[in-house]
Amino acid sequence: MPPGPRPLPLIGNLNLVDLKRPYKSLMELSEKYGEIFTIYFGPKKMVVITGYNAVKNALVNQADEFGERADIPVFKLMNKEKGIAFSNGESWRVIRRFTLSTLRDFGMGKKTIEARIQDELVPLIEHFKSHKGKPFDPDLIINSAVSNVICSIIFGERFDYDDPVFQKLVGIVGENRTLVGSPKLLLLNFFPGILTFLGAHKQLMQNVNDLSEFVLKRIKHQRQEFDINAISGFIDAYLMKQASSKAEKYFDDENLVYSVIDLFEAGTETTATTLRWAMLLMMKYPEIQKKVQEEIQTYMKQGQLPTVDDRKNMPYTEAVIHEVQRFGNILPLNVSHKTPSDVNFQGYCIPKGTEVIPLLTSVLYDKTQWKTPDEFNPNHFLDADGKFVKHDAFMPFSAGRRACVGESLAKMELFLIFTGLLQTFTLCPAPGVSTEDLSIMPNNGFILVPMPHLVCAKLND
Repeated sequence: MPPGPRPLPLIGNLNLVDLKRPYKSLMELSEKYGEIFTIYFGPKKMVVITGYNAVKNALVNQADEFGERADIPVFKLMNKEKGIAFSNGESWRVIRRFTLSTLRDFGMGKKTIEARIQDELVPLIEHFKSHKGKPFDPDLIINSAVSNVICSIIFGERFDYDDPVFQKLVGIVGENRTLVGSPKLLLLNFFPGILTFLGAHKQLMQNVNDLSEFVLKRIKHQRQEFDINAISGFIDAYLMKQASSKAEKYFDDENLVYSVIDLFEAGTETTATTLRWAMLLMMKYPEIQKKVQEEIQTYMKQGQLPTVDDRKNMPYTEAVIHEVQRFGNILPLNVSHKTPSDVNFQGYCIPKGTEVIPLLTSVLYDKTQWKTPDEFNPNHFLDADGKFVKHDAFMPFSAGRRACVGESLAKMELFLIFTGLLQTFTLCPAPGVSTEDLSIMPNNGFILVPMPHLVCAKLND
């Protein structure tokens, strides 16, 4: 086994971990014990892999040996090992393959999805305009706009921003993000018997039940209205697959419910959080915002919505978006993997069934890969001539077999919404708040979101 700190009875190494920011503690431990080390969260033994080279070796070069999702009690309670994100084995392979194929059929990664995102950008801009340059909290509206893009793919329709049911669903996603990353529920993963008995998971399960109830009603409605000649979204495509004589046994309603929830949550929270980081960082660094706007004015047609084709002409904007994703580091711990068999890895033996954390923070902040890892610096993605350059250690979507299924959709949303907002507005802090006052320290949670702040969106001349 890899080296690591000596565990104490019952608590293991929890005395060395800040449960509010566990990724920071793991980074510090890697400096002492090396890029691969063993740690005990309570009685639970885990292996942490850090740094670009080691993480890439595990997730890409030895993808099969690290390809399973770990047994994480809180996610087992939420998903019952169904759906896409937290399942394993043949069920996972079949449902993931179907999901990727269906998302592509509905335009993911293609130009056809561009119109759906542009359709969402128009009411989002109008909402920003309605505040007339006065300070407002952008969280709910950004989450709603991004959520509507994935809703149009899942359900075949978007929702009004003031629809109370839609607002409740988007609110649940945000609340779950905070709950799952809370110390109380992290401890539930290490001492599941005790904390389940104490009811630490009750609010989370209520939220999951509310989401499931909504999805089941949608499935029932779409089953009644089903028309094979009018397949409008993911649910319809799944129902058609269920009706097919070639459908594998895994296409049951439970897998459909949890696949929809996985897509809805992941398709809302990660992209929306990245956009909120982008807005905050543009307020914090107005000189960078100005350079993006100059590029927008030069290469985008005035009065027209941004298009995917604009990306290739806008290296600085592309670099800024990539740096937002790197610096924002929104999924710092990744989602744990598991070894399906004994694995020999870089001189160590990792036994079958061991939970493995490929620490994304350590890749996105790897001092050997980035010139100024702790600073927000778009030059990480630009060459000496100002051209955009890809970076191997850019892994915000993870890598290998478990990489995010919606990566190409997220990239398109980030570009179109970010440029659409900066084409129309200049983002500023609230009156009386200086750029120095703006905190870029993330809040606590499973997904790292910015601290609460207000935005002033002033119309460009």
